[in-house]
Amino acid sequence: MKKSLRYLLVLFSFLPFAAKAQFETFKDSVVQLYGVVMTADSLRGLPFVSVVVKGTGRGTVTNPEGVFSIVVLKGDEIEFSSIGFKTKLYSIPREIQGNQYSLIQLMVTDTVFMPATIIKARPTREQFERDFVRTDVPTDDIEVARQNTDPEKLRAIGSTMPRDGREASNFALVQNAQKYYYAGQTPPMNIFNPVAWSEFIKAWKRGDFKKKN
Repeated sequence: MKKSLRYLLVLFSFLPFAAKAQFETFKDSVVQLYGVVMTADSLRGLPFVSVVVKGTGRGTVTNPEGVFSIVVLKGDEIEFSSIGFKTKLYSIPREIQGNQYSLIQLMVTDTVFMPATIIKARPTREQFERDFVRTDVPTDDIEVARQNTDPEKLRAIGSTMPRDGREASNFALVQNAQKYYYAGQTPPMNIFNPVAWSEFIKAWKRGDFKKKN
């Protein structure tokens, strides 16, 4: 037990020296980086350039004169980026003497070539009609369009489709109007209505009552 305590005391006595040495090593690796970012062609200070320590998420931006200042570590890689300019990378040397370092970073314009755009005049009505008439439509598409516009098919589709809001409200209003009109009396039967018989005969001739395949 006494031997273990002796080892612990020796270990604790060395801890402050180890922590101090580690702190001194870390302190020596910290660098205050400052500089200016300029355009390579006119040497003009470039404002609002993003200066980021790559892989850490730490960074800053240049002021309106292109000047910046940031704390980095020796060996860090600094990324300079700005819209309209090529991204630049700069590695902080590990053999820097002292804890301050300055640099001038030149940014080169990033030229982007857009694809060619051909602007044509708006076609006239005659040109549109000519091109529309000359448009080649496959025969099967014409047949499908002809079938879709067939009166019997449209009538069959219309009879199976539900009423929309306007039709439903109009139908309800007509039903209520008829009920109120014949309130207190027996409504007439269509079997004695010549107009109803006329509509029935027309529907019979059209084939509305034929069995649909």
